[in-house]
Parts: sequence; structure tokens; C-alpha cells
Amino acid sequence: MPHPLPTTSPRNGILFALAAIALWSSLAALGVSLRHVPPFLLTGIGLLVGSLVALPLSRGNWAHWKVPVSTLAVGVIGLFGYHVLLFAAFRFAPPLQTNLVNYLWPLGIVVLAPLYLRGLHWRWVHVAAALIGFAGAVLALLDGGAASGSSQAGDAFPQRWLGYGLALAAALTWSSYSLLTQRVPPFRTAAIGGFCLLAGGLSLLCHVLFEPAVQLSLRDWLLMALLGLGPLGGAFFVWDAALKRTDARTVGLLAFLTPLLSTMLLLWTSGQPFTPTLGLATLLIVGAAVVGTRSRQA
Repeated sequence: MPHPLPTTSPRNGILFALAAIALWSSLAALGVSLRHVPPFLLTGIGLLVGSLVALPLSRGNWAHWKVPVSTLAVGVIGLFGYHVLLFAAFRFAPPLQTNLVNYLWPLGIVVLAPLYLRGLHWRWVHVAAALIGFAGAVLALLDGGAASGSSQAGDAFPQRWLGYGLALAAALTWSSYSLLTQRVPPFRTAAIGGFCLLAGGLSLLCHVLFEPAVQLSLRDWLLMALLGLGPLGGAFFVWDAALKRTDARTVGLLAFLTPLLSTMLLLWTSGQPFTPTLGLATLLIVGAAVVGTRSRQA
């Protein structure tokens, strides 16, 4: 019999959501700083560190980690697939544009919801949101190509578009993971530790099989520890806690702050200029997500 899930006030849920957004905002900046680390290795270490967050939540009761096999599969594949695709994308494409394409996932949740969840149907607002988000992604891609210019190596063009494709695949993976978690039986937040542990182990296995060995500096280890405790660990737990305590539409609306905060932090850490085209692309992508949220309220 599943354990009853704790309840608390909606205000606490909003605070949990804001905490997750703050942690996720650092994902792109940390990912870019560590893009010399092979994606499987980076994902594996980050998720294994992230699984440690579950230890104080479970308080020694390993039954809190127990979930059906189908739920475990959704969690492991979702966490593993999303982060490997995203970190690989940062190795091939400009970080700002890659980050913007990745943050089509809130729009993806709205557009894909009728495919995953019963009782939901597409309306004209879904089409409008999809077109606005696609326009923003195109602007981001074009701006990235213009910024690269003709000084890039001959293979830079296909590499950039490979990176953009990987970022889009990451966005679709996270959208699907988020929707599928609504179809599985309820589970305790501490169970996410099991998702992280198994996904991290799978990532390290893939590193041994498919990636070359690398030497990591002390700075690399410290940054990966921050990655695991923050956007690859702590964020998953507080996000799940938010969804369990607050209306999902409210939590989803707050999530649209993430691409803005993430892009601003990435600009600050990378020293890149914020062009008018990139600003318009950001507004279109966030605007599309807001339109999609309004459609869920209809």
C-alpha cells in the first residue's frame, strides 16, 4: 500500500517552486563551464551527487524510495535522457541559443498534454502558442548563426544545428517526463533519490563504454558537486514538493521565469552581449509559454 503523501499550505508550494526555479537557472551556466567534460560522465556524477539529497528526506526509511517499476522507468529515462541530451547540445552549439531552445519545454508540456493525459484537447490557443514559440526558436537559431559568422570552421554549421537538434530533443524529453509523472501512481518526493541514483549509474556505465577517459581538476569536481546539489539534485526534489502542494497551473506559470533568469545568468558568466534579436526571441518563447498556460485554464 502506498504511503500517504504529506500536505501543507499552497504558500509553501509556491516557495518550493521558486526554489526549484532559482536552482534550475544555474544549470546552463554550470553546463557551459563544464562542457569540456564528456556528457555521460557529467550527467552521471551530477545525478549521483543529487541522489544524496534524498537521504535526509527519507530519514532512514528506504520504503520511501519504493515505487512501481513503470514509475522508476519514467524517472530514470527522463532524468538520464534530458541531461545527456542537454549537455551534449552545449558542446556543439552557442550556449545562449541552445539554452533558449531547451526552454521550449514549458510550451511542450502544453502542446503534448492532450497526447499524454486523457480529457484534454487542443484549442486554437495551443496552435498560437506553438507558432509563437517556434518563431522565438527560429530567431534564436538565426541569431546564433549570425554571431558565429564566416570565421567558423567549415564544419561549424552542421555542428551548430546538431546542437540545436539535441537541445530540442532535450526539451521534448523533459516535457514528456513531466507529463508522464502525472499518469503514474503517487509517490513520495524522497523516491526521486532512486531515480537520480539509477540514472547516474547508467550514465557512468555509458561513459565507460562510449567516452574517452578524462582528467578532472579540483575546480571541475567542485562545479560538479554544485551541479548535483543544485539543478541536478535539489531542484528535482523541491519541484516535486511544489507540484504536490500547489495547483500545477500556478507552478507551471512560475516556471516561465526560468528561461529569463537562466539566460541572464548565462550572459553574465559568458560575457556575451545580449542582442535585440536574442531579446525578442526570449520574449517570444516566454510569451508562448504564458499563452499555453492560459489555454490550460480554459
